[in-house]
Order: sequence, then C-alpha cells, then structure tokens
Amino acid sequence: MCQRILTIETSCDETAAAVVTDRLDVLASVVASQDRLHERYGGVVPEIAARAHVERILPVIDETLRRGELKLADLDGIAVVNTPGLAGSLLVGVAAAKALCVATGKPLLAVNHLHAHIYACQIADRQNVFPCVGFIVSGGHTNLYHCVSPTQFRYLGGTIDDAAGEAFDKVAAMLQLPYPGGPSVSAAAAAGNAQKYPFPRPFLRDHNRLGFSFSGLKTAVRYAIAGTGKVDFSALQLSDRETADVAASFQEAVVDCLVGKAMLAVQQTGLGRLCVGGGVAANTLFRERLTTACRQVDTELHIAPPQLCTDNAIMGGLAIEHLKAGSLETLELDVLPGLVRGA
Repeated sequence: MCQRILTIETSCDETAAAVVTDRLDVLASVVASQDRLHERYGGVVPEIAARAHVERILPVIDETLRRGELKLADLDGIAVVNTPGLAGSLLVGVAAAKALCVATGKPLLAVNHLHAHIYACQIADRQNVFPCVGFIVSGGHTNLYHCVSPTQFRYLGGTIDDAAGEAFDKVAAMLQLPYPGGPSVSAAAAAGNAQKYPFPRPFLRDHNRLGFSFSGLKTAVRYAIAGTGKVDFSALQLSDRETADVAASFQEAVVDCLVGKAMLAVQQTGLGRLCVGGGVAANTLFRERLTTACRQVDTELHIAPPQLCTDNAIMGGLAIEHLKAGSLETLELDVLPGLVRGA
C-alpha cells in the first residue's frame, strides 16, 4: 500500500496543492495563479498575495482531493512549504496545514521551497538525482548549491542583488511588455537581434566566483532605451523592432551568465550532475544552451519540465523523504521567510 501526502504551496503568489505518493506518482494537482492580480503593479504585492491565498486555499485543497478521488482520511501526511517566501503568504499555508492536522490527526511535514525546486527533477525523471549541483533560477532566487541529498544543501554562490526572474520582470516593465516578464520578454526576443546591444555579463569572466549580479545589466537596458535622468517609460515610443532587439540582447546576456556560472560550479565541485529548477528554468534559450554546454563536458543534466519550474505543489513531494526519515513537525512549526544559505 503506497503512502499519500497532501502538499501545500503558498510561498509567493501561487496557491497550490497536490497529492503525491511515496512512488512519486502524482494523483492530483491544482494551481491557482495570481498573475492577473499583480499585473498592474509589474510585480508581486505581498499583501495582495496573502489575501488571495486566504480566499483560495480551502477551495484549492478541496478541488485537489476531488480530482484525486480522495478524502482526508485517505492521506498519510500533510506537508506545507514554510521557507523561504513571503511571510504573509507562508502563514496562510502553514495555518491551513496545521488546522487539517488537528482535525485529522495526520502528521505534519515541513518543506523547504528551494529544496523542492531541485527535487522536482527527481519527481519528473523518476530517478535519484543526488548528489548534484543544484541551480535554482527564479523570480526570487538565483543560487547554486552542492546538493548532498534531497535535504542537505551547501551554498556555493548566488546573486548579490536582483534575481534573474526579477530582472526579467523589470526589463519587461521598461519595454511595456506584460507581466510576468519572463515569458513576455522571451516572446519578444524571438524576433530580435541578440547581438544588437552589447549588454554587460557581470562576473562571467571571474572564474573564481560563483556569483551573479543583474542590477547593472538592468540599468544598462534602461540607458539603452531611455538614456540617463528621469523618464516615463509609458511615454516611450519604441518600435517593435527596437523592443525585440533589446529583449533579445538582454535575454542573451542573462543566459550567458547563467550557463557560464552553472558550468563553473560543475567544474569546481567535480560533480557530474546538474539539476535545475525555478521559473526561469522554463526559458527555452536557457534550456537549449545549458543542454549543449552539459553535453560538451559530459555532464548529466536534469531540468524540471516547464510545468514544474514555476511554483507548484507537486515538487512538495519532497516531504516523502521527511516521512520516510520520520522527520515530523509539531504544531509549533513556524514560517521562515528569509533565505538560509546553508539550508
């Protein structure tokens, strides 16, 4: 008899739930997106996100169980992401999970959102992917880890300012492209000349540093389209060609940095396996370039499929590892919004 876990994800702006078994079978999954709520602001507004989670969490859980043809009594555990993320958003998920555990007597399990992004590769490929170099590229994180096991990560390096996904959102806003910025910039870039603008590749030539910086790149884009000084981006009149060329050149610079540092991490650690997750990992150019780079140095590559790159509860199947190890939580479980690098 397989064990079944209800997993809950509310770390940022997606309200999600899934039921995953100890065989890594996904019995049901539901994601309620908040993109339309945050679109007018060009980014996630924490208070709006938290309020939306309150409204959606119970319907999402109910629909997940309905799709899986399950009742709460059929579950063997309830798992919830408690770190890292937006404090208000995390609290909604943790409170819901605790309430369900009190009502049912089921064990409570905690999930680290970043660990889960890498574990998504194991769920998708249905094979052990540890140890590996783990690379999380999302709206909030651009970090490299030596992943000893599904729950033991050692920080190797990351961004010192904007995350890659955050930079995509900000550049999209400058170019008056829709939110979220990753897909819209990528779509615009398809028709552009990636060599048109020689945007900087911060730290790319520093072979002793596993770090990223996208703030200067973002500023270079601003200067390219608007010059210095104050500017109302909504008043800019860029042609479709100009927009496409800026988008393509920006995307090229980001991908160069991401691929270059990922391969440097593989080289420095001596690990022959690279696992990648997070929203930006859905970017087609990034996936293609990384695949080519890994093939050239005979490195095993696992990238979460696009539907498991953005926030979802399926990757919360990581909780299976905690259940097997008997690592259960009490009702005193708290949220840890900040990123703990060694976690």
